[in-house]
Amino acid sequence: MTEMNKQCLSVYILCSFIFPIFLEGCCEGNQKLKTVENQRGTFPQNYRAVEGEDFMIPCETVNQHMVSCSMTGEGNEGISFVCGRVFRAEAKHSGEYTCSGSKMFFQLQVVNRSLGCLQSNESHKSVRLTVDKGGPISCPGHNCSNNPEIIWYKHNKTVSRRSCQKPGQLFFCYVRKEDTGVYFCDRQIIEQGVTWTFRRAVHVTVIPPKSNDPPSIIYPYGNMKEEVELGRSHTLMCKARFLFEIDVSPEVRWYMNYGGKMENMTLLPMEEQHENRVTFPVLEVIRRAIIKEVTPQLLNQNHTYTCIANNTHGNSNATIKLIEKIKVKWPSLVGYPVVSLLLVAGLGMVLHVKWLEIQLIYRSHFQHGKHDGDKKEFDVLLSYVWSPPTAEVEGVLTSHKGPDTDEEACLSSMDPLNTEEGNSTQRPLEVLLPHVLEDRWAYRLCLLERDVLPGGAYANDVILAMQRSRMLICLLSADYLSNSNAVFVLESGIQALLQNSSLKVLLIWTSRASASLIQSDPPLPTLVQRALKVLPSLDWTSGDPTRATSNFWRSLRKAMPDQRVKLVSLMQDQ
Repeated sequence: MTEMNKQCLSVYILCSFIFPIFLEGCCEGNQKLKTVENQRGTFPQNYRAVEGEDFMIPCETVNQHMVSCSMTGEGNEGISFVCGRVFRAEAKHSGEYTCSGSKMFFQLQVVNRSLGCLQSNESHKSVRLTVDKGGPISCPGHNCSNNPEIIWYKHNKTVSRRSCQKPGQLFFCYVRKEDTGVYFCDRQIIEQGVTWTFRRAVHVTVIPPKSNDPPSIIYPYGNMKEEVELGRSHTLMCKARFLFEIDVSPEVRWYMNYGGKMENMTLLPMEEQHENRVTFPVLEVIRRAIIKEVTPQLLNQNHTYTCIANNTHGNSNATIKLIEKIKVKWPSLVGYPVVSLLLVAGLGMVLHVKWLEIQLIYRSHFQHGKHDGDKKEFDVLLSYVWSPPTAEVEGVLTSHKGPDTDEEACLSSMDPLNTEEGNSTQRPLEVLLPHVLEDRWAYRLCLLERDVLPGGAYANDVILAMQRSRMLICLLSADYLSNSNAVFVLESGIQALLQNSSLKVLLIWTSRASASLIQSDPPLPTLVQRALKVLPSLDWTSGDPTRATSNFWRSLRKAMPDQRVKLVSLMQDQ
């Protein structure tokens, strides 16, 4: 047992019998430094610091924020610091300070480190303590005065005194990693009736226990081989782990062995080594060497490459031999099945992603033989939302221009809408289309606002009307796609189409900017967004030339159910 431990034990026994109330638990197994927060109004008002040393004013907080202290007096503007925060003391910091948001004020005097006994005890400013062991730290210059009383600080808190410590020392009975940091020791000095607090800094570093083991190489392991490609560069990597050593830098190097002989080695050009602390006592070091070009000579001459990691207790090494990477050429009998498998896999991925669109395209264009008009009450369920007329439409309503050419006039004469009555009543498509479908073409039309009894559940009414109809026509516009009820009708029609229903769906865009309307606000359901891109559709724009309008009505006739029967009936009427 050391002399200090004997003294500590004697004081402990004495204190336990005489002063049990004031016993602080000296030299306990798990030391926990007792800290006491500074209270308002307990700060010394005169401080001394040594030039070039770390310094800190302990202070209170205001609204949980550190207080900024500024020097007073003319010409001292801009000299300030935050109390509770460490800074390097300089001669310019000498002066009187006041702290914002606080009643705290003090005077700081920075003295030259070359004065008197300040030059001594330089080794006390930086101390290393070993983790899990005990040890003292001493206050620099504590012999410069006869006052043995010293108060220790860490950060902004005081560290309680130990009854087993020597004058000028703070003893750690059990050192932890968290004890690393800057400690300050304060001692009182009285000069000419003024009490000064002389504050010195001690840097404490907690280090792992000393090791006597050589480093270990993690990669490469043993003697291994690496595949390389001729004509390309190659990087050799070595990863080693070192246990802690005091003032010793770990070192890892790469060598090339000519002919594989260890005694004939050449140092390789290397990158800077990278260090990473894995655990408190273990340091991992990685170093790489780059071979700019792999030549046949490097492989044929049987060269090897060795990584050596060493410290003061020995070294470790591992060797790599380079071999040429064999490029596998697949025979055609193997290659063709693999390529075919990749094509099938790619096709399967496309089908998986686009399966919804493929279903909609198939059911819209190739599954209309199931229509049975006798079992359906309505031919068409028409869905639309009233849109306010634009300036362009209003202009068309107030003026009408006749056919531009004889060909357009001929086409107009074939259209039952191009009558005198039709030309004089240019109306929105929401009004015109029901008139054409019912009055001109004699289809049985279902309008939700007209043919569905009020008072029922809207969703059930829509589904029932769709089951009673052979076809769903939606007049799409910006107002339609932003209307939740209208979007519900469209989404229900899409779902019915996907469920092997005999329902036919047709979209009529009333604006040419149809692609931009898909990205509406609020956003459309994903099912609707994908279906709008593939479902059959027609474009209608009010005010188009007569030829374009005639083409729209002809396309609409072809898309209607039993359009051939209707055309024959129409020709007979004419």
